[in-house]
Amino acid sequence: MSKIIIAIPRGRIISEIKKILTKTSFAPEKEMFNEKSRKLTFLSKRKDVNFIKVRAFDACTFVAFGAAQIGIAGEDVIKEFDYSEVYAPLELNIGHCRLSVAALKTLLKKEDPETWSNIRVATKYPNISKEHFANKGIQVDAIKLNGSMELAPSLNMCRRIVDLVSTGATLKANGLKEIEEIMKVQSKLIINRSSFKTDNKKIQSIIREFKDLVE
Repeated sequence: MSKIIIAIPRGRIISEIKKILTKTSFAPEKEMFNEKSRKLTFLSKRKDVNFIKVRAFDACTFVAFGAAQIGIAGEDVIKEFDYSEVYAPLELNIGHCRLSVAALKTLLKKEDPETWSNIRVATKYPNISKEHFANKGIQVDAIKLNGSMELAPSLNMCRRIVDLVSTGATLKANGLKEIEEIMKVQSKLIINRSSFKTDNKKIQSIIREFKDLVE
């Protein structure tokens, strides 16, 4: 019996994911939602479905390379990696936020962003950032960081960042101001294209259950 492995992101949206998964026929064991648990693999109510818990930024990679057949990932991650093997058929209406450009308030008192031509930004999203600024005719040097983006300007690594924003409180606390939204973000169901062909019936049944719960 072939197993379907579903990659679930750790972190801030796990409580929103829980509200969906606990209503499915393949609901994972309760320990998956325990933040203190060190386990990374979990059983489900169905013998042919298992879960793995991964870093949010890695969910797409696990699915793209076939380690998981299904996953949940933010639109920001899907676009940043742009894997040809990843198919994203369904919006889940969870994990809502936005990917934005922010800059030091002190910089904005001296400069108009409309005059930028060659800049440096700290970001977890170098590909999205370069594409966004290139479309505006701005050359960008993207410094890749995996977290604590807001520290970079205060430590003179750069004066601008591209990062996810929810309330904007963290930006404000670090002397930054959101100046432009690049894209709205929510989580999507993602599928490995090869697995979709070989395990079509199983995967379609899982997609249908997700669809029924989010519509």
